[in-house]
Amino acid sequence: MEDLFRSFWWLIFPLSWFVFDAYQSWLRYRVNRDTLDLIKTYAEAGREPPPELLAKLNQRWNEGEGGEDDGRPRHRRRRQRGWYQVVLFATLCAGFTYGSVTDLYEAGPALLIVAFVMGALSLASLVSVLVDRSPKA
Repeated sequence: MEDLFRSFWWLIFPLSWFVFDAYQSWLRYRVNRDTLDLIKTYAEAGREPPPELLAKLNQRWNEGEGGEDDGRPRHRRRRQRGWYQVVLFATLCAGFTYGSVTDLYEAGPALLIVAFVMGALSLASLVSVLVDRSPKA
């Protein structure tokens, strides 16, 4: 069992990302469910729900709850978040490449695979940032 963990220690990272994403999806579901329940109470009472409540259903999870709006258009915030991902994955790729070249912990081939994955994620993030165009007004 110990050898299994030593060979596949790096799987902790993608598995934790999957768990974190599942938790975020569950939280997003709960917020939408509670919002729909509130709208249903307005409908049962025969009243029109406030437009802010209806707009909350259209709000994306990462766009914030209203307090995080810094005056920049949405597409600018998305693009800057994309540049962050490009730099993050490129740095991780460089670190894992260094570990692979120096055969760190005698895990050179495994680190090389992780370096390729991080490089691919960095490249995909770069393409996403470059292709993302600002919406037409």
